[in-house]
Amino acid sequence: MPGFSELKKGLSSIEALERELNLKQLQINRLLNITQAINNNVSAEGLFNMYKSFLSWEIGVKKMALYVREENDWACAASIGIPDNLIALDISLYFERYVRLNNVDDDSHPLIREFDVVIPVRHKDHPIAYVFIGGFGEEEDMYNKVQFITTITNIIAVAIENKRLFKRQLEQERLKREMELAAEMQQMLIPKKLPSKPSYELDSIYKPHLGVGGDYFDFIEFEDGKIVFCVGDISGKGVGAALLMANFQANFHTLINKRTELDCFIRDLNKSVNLITQGERFITFFIAEYDTASHALHYVNAGHNPPVLVNEGELFLLNKGCTILGSFSDLLEVEVGRLTVDGEAIILAFTDGLTDLQNENGEFLSEETLYAFVRNNYKLSASEFNRRLMGRLEGFKGGKGYPDDFTVLACKIFTPS
Repeated sequence: MPGFSELKKGLSSIEALERELNLKQLQINRLLNITQAINNNVSAEGLFNMYKSFLSWEIGVKKMALYVREENDWACAASIGIPDNLIALDISLYFERYVRLNNVDDDSHPLIREFDVVIPVRHKDHPIAYVFIGGFGEEEDMYNKVQFITTITNIIAVAIENKRLFKRQLEQERLKREMELAAEMQQMLIPKKLPSKPSYELDSIYKPHLGVGGDYFDFIEFEDGKIVFCVGDISGKGVGAALLMANFQANFHTLINKRTELDCFIRDLNKSVNLITQGERFITFFIAEYDTASHALHYVNAGHNPPVLVNEGELFLLNKGCTILGSFSDLLEVEVGRLTVDGEAIILAFTDGLTDLQNENGEFLSEETLYAFVRNNYKLSASEFNRRLMGRLEGFKGGKGYPDDFTVLACKIFTPS
């Protein structure tokens, strides 16, 4: 028969086994709780708190730091037993050396030397989390604890990564919808039908980059035979540019209908833009007024690409005016350009997307090439002029795309009969 000491030893082994089984059961129950929390879409902060509590109370971890990816940076999401001044240190440069579970043998860094083991978590070959564990005692079953910590860390890290990806997807969908709304708004602001009269004709090419851009053009006809047309380029993209464009259009129509001189009009328009943008955005702008009775052309160029006028073969750059609109509350100087259009002519106004166009050799569309095209085709109608211009541009760029917003407004002035 076994002696008393052997019996006592056997009872102690059974008690130890029962304690281990109870501990395993607690760990499994907490693991199930965390899994249920993930299924119930508990917040990332809630999951991190559960993870920290699990490692501290059920596993008995004395030192821990969990790092997760936040966009392009790494952040410490949870820690145990590490002073705040050490947690504040950046150790992300060390992460790339850890591709699998490793003992931490770097004792030069004051934070890293607090730990014994690092467990990287990877998802589709990309690291999504690193957990550093330390403070193990010599008598502890380090292997089993690390195995369980690895399991729970993988579960938590993948759940957080899925939340991050889902949030990014929602953000992308929101941005996509915003872009769609901005595109719809811009399409409502851009004139659909341009005038074609015995004395003049307007025609446009409008190609916003990726569906939404900052280009703007407009016109207004008056009963006294005058026509005003304009081209502008609003800084920025997306909804912000579309909203600014909507406000700009409203101010343009309100101010131009006051029938003030162009210099006064430009000063008032600049104040309205500056009031909205507070100088943080600006607009390059060109406006021209043509009088069909006197054939007088008045214009102001506010920092815009100079439009080209070819009148009976003679070329003029419409470059008189002032600085860009919106950057300053007051314009110091506004010069109104004045010309008389005798005979047949065409005016080509455009945004900088036209001259930003490149061919397959990386060469830009030169202004000289553009000027030569206008000079050679000024006798065409506005619609035919733009049709041939598009053909010329397509041939020039070849397989290259349009790098930016691209707008053309052609105004044909016919020879008086």
